[in-house]
Amino acid sequence: MKIRGWLLIVTAGIAVFTASGILTLTSGCGKGASGSGSVNAVRYHCPMHPTVVSDKPGDCPICGMKLVPMEEQQAPAHAAKFHCPMHPAVVSDKAGDCPICGMKLVPMEEATPGGSNTLSGLASVSITPAARERMGLTLGTVEKRKLAREIRTSARIVADETRLHHVTVKIEGYVEKLFTATIGQQVKQGEPLLTIYSPMLVSAQQEYLNVLNSNAGLAAAARKRLSLWDITDEQIERLAKTGQPERTVTLFAPASGWIIERDISAGHRVMAGEQLMVLGDLSSVWADADIYQSDLPHVKLGMPVELDVTATPDMTFTGKVSFIAPSLDAGTRTVKVRMEVPNAQLILKPEMFAVARLAFDLGARLAIPETAVMRTGLRAYAFRDAGEGRLEPAEVKLGARTEGWFELIDGLKEGDKVVTSANFLVDSESSMKAALESLSGK
Repeated sequence: MKIRGWLLIVTAGIAVFTASGILTLTSGCGKGASGSGSVNAVRYHCPMHPTVVSDKPGDCPICGMKLVPMEEQQAPAHAAKFHCPMHPAVVSDKAGDCPICGMKLVPMEEATPGGSNTLSGLASVSITPAARERMGLTLGTVEKRKLAREIRTSARIVADETRLHHVTVKIEGYVEKLFTATIGQQVKQGEPLLTIYSPMLVSAQQEYLNVLNSNAGLAAAARKRLSLWDITDEQIERLAKTGQPERTVTLFAPASGWIIERDISAGHRVMAGEQLMVLGDLSSVWADADIYQSDLPHVKLGMPVELDVTATPDMTFTGKVSFIAPSLDAGTRTVKVRMEVPNAQLILKPEMFAVARLAFDLGARLAIPETAVMRTGLRAYAFRDAGEGRLEPAEVKLGARTEGWFELIDGLKEGDKVVTSANFLVDSESSMKAALESLSGK
């Protein structure tokens, strides 16, 4: 009995000791876990030098600024979504088949705020208000406004070809006398220009006199031949009255104008059909201008035009577009556009140079400030203010260019804020961030 009692006492003591140890260990372990989980290490960094990081507050060893707590960015868990590649409107919370075409639904790729989801090679950037002020960054607005375009180009004054008159002869002969021997001399319609001696014309006059009183039919035929050789009715009547052929015949000006060309002189032998001189009416002239193909869609027939010449800086000449060439010049890659310009005071001279201005109204259209547009030659883009200090690159499609504005066809909407100054600084930061994200595999 004594032995059994001692065994019970020893067993009870061991049990108590074991239980006490277990409780002690359990309590210690609990305290250790609690202490480890309650310590949430806060890290600090310099706003101006992000590479300076510390486990405790203090000053930046580079610039002396106070270190500020780093914000931990935890990506929220998003439920995976699936969609059909052929029918993007079909979206599901779980994998399966498209109810329209039966294709397998694939996971949708979610765009991250800092990712480059708009333009390749560029990424969204965040700039604080203080940094914007130091950079001189300003914003403009995409708005609908009335746009007007003006095309300025050089023009050359030339004679109106519809007002040119070529003086020719229809018989062979010799120039006896020139009444107008100077290029640029003004003549009026009906004034004598020159006299011609032609043996053939003298013979025709004699034939007309021979049959004048004997055969009416032959006389009419002879008279008709003289008329076809540009002999006036007055000259024929004088021939019939005097009865003597005239040795020379005078040619008269067919219209009023100025002598632009003269190809003969006294004693010159002329052949039938040869051009003797050219008369031009300069009361209205042409202005030939070269228009680039990018401006061609805006140039229309009848469009008003203004011309300025250095000879008269205080005067502006007005006209209208009368002709647009059907093809481009291979050398200059431009289109020839002709404008009719009244010249009543004869100030505009052929071969003068002028500056032509063609203005047209585009009406009310969506427009973006010219300074907001970045162009690379392959694309055009702008940086849109997405709020909360974030600037996003957005590709834009541009139309006509006006004074300080571009017509906006696509890429942004009315009311969007875009960066209009310090663009190159923002562009450099965006390109660098996109390159770093590409290297890091984000």
